Amino acid sequence: MRYPPIDDLERMAGSKYLLVMIAAKRARQLLHEKSPLIESPRSYRDVGIALEEFYAGKLEVRSTAEA
Repeated sequence: MRYPPIDDLERMAGSKYLLVMIAAKRARQLLHEKSPLIESPRSYRDVGIALEEFYAGKLEVRSTAEA
């Protein structure tokens, strides 16, 4: 995967673990509803679309204390 850059994604998330959790949760949502938050994703896989959405700033990340 070349886009979005993994280093940038990790920097935005703060850790690899959190990045994986974000992508997995959103990919599960996309699996059921198939309505991406971005206009024309480059990826056709749910995990790739989830990472593109995160890179575009379309996903809000909240800690469990805030939820």
